[in-house]
Amino acid sequence: MVRLMADGRQDGRYGFEAFDCAPALRLEAHERVARLQHDTLNARLEKIEEALERLERRLWLAVYGVVAAVLAQVFLPVVAALPG
Repeated sequence: MVRLMADGRQDGRYGFEAFDCAPALRLEAHERVARLQHDTLNARLEKIEEALERLERRLWLAVYGVVAAVLAQVFLPVVAALPG
């Protein structure tokens, strides 16, 4: 037996209408929190990767600078010894 409420809707106590139960709500909330944490973690990882790429570029620039300085020190006496 389904009763009608004052505004014409049916009382959902006896049917198979959809309802929200506490475990389902907790699971949905947990899934949303996990999704937010995952998205935040991905954003942090992307920032770390960008920082590592910048650091790598700077490191290679320093290596090339050291190599250039060593080569300059090697070739300076050679250039100075040339008759000119």
